Amino acid sequence: MLRPNFLREKLLAGDAVLGTWVVIASPMLVDVLGTAGLDFVVIDGEHGAMSFETSQLMIIAAESRGMSPVMRISGVSESETLKALDIGAHCVQIPNVGNRGTLERAVRHAKFPPIGNRGFSPFVRAGDYTHHNGVRISREANANALLAIHVEGQEAVETIDDILEVEALDIVFLGRYDISKSLGITGQTDDPRVINVMRTLATKIEHAGKVAGTILTDIDELPALRSMGIRYLTFSVDCEMIRRAYESVSARFREIQRRKPDPTDLSSGTAQAIPDAPATSS
Repeated sequence: MLRPNFLREKLLAGDAVLGTWVVIASPMLVDVLGTAGLDFVVIDGEHGAMSFETSQLMIIAAESRGMSPVMRISGVSESETLKALDIGAHCVQIPNVGNRGTLERAVRHAKFPPIGNRGFSPFVRAGDYTHHNGVRISREANANALLAIHVEGQEAVETIDDILEVEALDIVFLGRYDISKSLGITGQTDDPRVINVMRTLATKIEHAGKVAGTILTDIDELPALRSMGIRYLTFSVDCEMIRRAYESVSARFREIQRRKPDPTDLSSGTAQAIPDAPATSS
């Protein structure tokens, strides 16, 4: 990738960043999110229904708003990693990385030689569609494009020290729900045992010079997560945010509908006269 990586610049500056998950296959939705002040969006190629063609349009929409597009692929896949980077993702986020060997395979797919063995073509969006950038992209992309992984299971928790020794790794996303599952307390993400594991992992990640990340389901969780040193934060998911907003309006609508109708009761709750229609001339 030859364009500025907004996410990388902010993380290198020591900033905390906020993003959200996108499972709705819509460039227009990403464009709307780009007006909301988010630092990045995670285009969810694992659970979302988008093709790589649609994902490229979503990436273009994000970049146009100064928001970094991250793409979560379905797993350690050479083909998916290659396509995600070729269409211009600022970061590839890979789930289910349980040990160092799996991570090293992911690195080989994501990085050009001498670090990895990523397939090369300058005739893609990441190379601005021209062979004139062939040397430049092979030289710059390794540093400019970020690599993130999910730590989700007990194996990854137990082998985190080995995982963190891999230099090409940038971001370690802590899957709170999967960690709770691995501890036998599925869904209890506020349980002290989950919190202790999160804190221990975040400290190790920070000391290794990597960035720790996780998901927020309530913005009030932010102070506690930031106190752990977690800087890469995703808040909720696009579909849930949209549903929640309309569900609130719908509930309010039905509450008002149950009241005795009052033509002078407007949305402010203050009685206001309805203005007369303007006079018309024949």
